[in-house]
Amino acid sequence: MRLGINTFLFACPFHDRHTKFFPKFKQWGFDSVEIAVAAPADMNPAYVREQLDRNGLVAGTVCGAFGPGRDLRGKPAEQKASIDYIKALIGQMKVLGCSVLAGPMYSTVGRADAETAAAKRQQWKLVKQHLRDLAAYAGDHGVTLCIEPLNRFETDFINTCDQALEMVADVGHPALKIHLDTFHMNIEEKDLGQAIRRCGRHLGMLHASGSDRGTPGNDHTDWVGIAAALKAVKYQGDVVIESFTSDVEIIARAAAIWRRIEPTQDEIAAQGAKFLRRALK
Repeated sequence: MRLGINTFLFACPFHDRHTKFFPKFKQWGFDSVEIAVAAPADMNPAYVREQLDRNGLVAGTVCGAFGPGRDLRGKPAEQKASIDYIKALIGQMKVLGCSVLAGPMYSTVGRADAETAAAKRQQWKLVKQHLRDLAAYAGDHGVTLCIEPLNRFETDFINTCDQALEMVADVGHPALKIHLDTFHMNIEEKDLGQAIRRCGRHLGMLHASGSDRGTPGNDHTDWVGIAAALKAVKYQGDVVIESFTSDVEIIARAAAIWRRIEPTQDEIAAQGAKFLRRALK
């Protein structure tokens, strides 16, 4: 397993100038960077790849940003915008040398409504077809899509590992896998380790975050159970710290970070990396 850091902790949207953080990432012991790309036009992937290489890092994953206007179960224009965005990211990933695109790409984050059963069935059918097409496109370009269950306050669509497994089974394409996040799992799963075990070979990505969105290890998450489950399923993907602070205003508002959870961004990254190196060895 490689240990990675998500750029959302330090910047959003991500621009070429934010590669200035890469030397710190390497110093703290990270192997990979998860580049959170809010707008593909903001980033020159060739330049970012050059800076990664210079610092002995790799682009382990690209994290999609599915804000308003990008919704595979929304209005036709929102569906098209989301599809175009995902395809643009896939195009950049070849230059970055990255093969995993992660995130809640099925819907706009924050869309959480009491839908009727009939509406949910129709939305599921719509998303399934879009993901089937996108998985085929991604697979042709050497990319795996990993859908992320979110907690109930951020989506009404896919909240649990079991729901994600159902979508993966319905889509039925090997280029579609699952992205689990310990923060969301802490809210929605009965047992985090068992959820990872159920996910098994379909697990393509893991976000490591404290139970309060803070530093992994400085929380009540069952990291012993998570480590055992990852070993049991022979997970070989990236484990990426995705924690947030109030310093990045766009992310703080989106993730409801209204107070200082940890002293600094640097401490989350440095102490989180140190803890995970021990916990997951």
